[in-house]
Amino acid sequence: MLSAKKSPLFAAGTDTIQKAIEEAIAYARPFLGQGAPADYIPELAKANPDHLAVCVATLEHGLCCCGDCHQKFTLQSISKVISLILAVEDHGVDAVFEKVGMEPTGDPFNSILRLESASSKPSNPMINAGAIVVTSMIKGSSGEERFQRLLDLLRRLCGNDALGYSEETFRSEQNTGDKNRALSYMMRSGGIISGDVEEHLECYFKFCSALVDCTDIARLGAVLANDGYSPQTGECMVPLEVLKIVRSLMVTCGMYDFSGEFAALVGLPSKSGVGGGIVSVVPNTMGIGVFGPALDGRGNSVGGVKILEYLSRNYGLSIF
Repeated sequence: MLSAKKSPLFAAGTDTIQKAIEEAIAYARPFLGQGAPADYIPELAKANPDHLAVCVATLEHGLCCCGDCHQKFTLQSISKVISLILAVEDHGVDAVFEKVGMEPTGDPFNSILRLESASSKPSNPMINAGAIVVTSMIKGSSGEERFQRLLDLLRRLCGNDALGYSEETFRSEQNTGDKNRALSYMMRSGGIISGDVEEHLECYFKFCSALVDCTDIARLGAVLANDGYSPQTGECMVPLEVLKIVRSLMVTCGMYDFSGEFAALVGLPSKSGVGGGIVSVVPNTMGIGVFGPALDGRGNSVGGVKILEYLSRNYGLSIF
């Protein structure tokens, strides 16, 4: 399995980790003015661009947090990690990847261009088209049942039974999601998805609107870092076959069309969301959750990326 190179954080105690993340936030904060909250979803535009947080969940020492760690934000595209895990568990690897590819794309996360090719197959599950396909495959007698299964898995992975979703953000996404509708109907016309498109989209929008904070996504990262096992209970939550695929796709596709540069600068399996969150995985060591709703032009948290750059560069966390 992947492992980080040895670094001061590899076996560090909480004092060393706390100092490191305080330094990282101080480094990242001056860059916040280079971004702005997402405005194409009206509810997300209300976020405070000055919020910034980082939380580290180690496999041995628990949580270390700095900044606005308990500020709630919506999962957005981080949800793609959870939906992929559940769909593969429901149908197996081969069935899922008959419908969606594993290849990176240099296009924006909501691009429709590649769906106009002969195959109509989305490039990977970490872009909107691919995630909608994956969501449509999750088992359940209704969209609500599928959403509840996704929410239950999120709660287990984050170790937080109280997690819910933002009705306001869900309605905001539902009312402005015409491009995702266009993607979905094009894929249905190409035979990539079947069934009720609006039901699939309701489940997709609702799960993107799940509310978390930095501690939640850091714990999610810790499960992915711990070969799919909960560091708290020892329970296997993600089968190894699924974990390998998920972490690989996070490396190659998890940061939208910034994924290649991010791999070079940070070198960690990561997934961002336009709510401002990023979950990162330091295999066999820790999960990292960062939050900053000021986004760059590709939809990634400006401050969050800078925090991760600082930690990776100064503490040797890259897997490469």
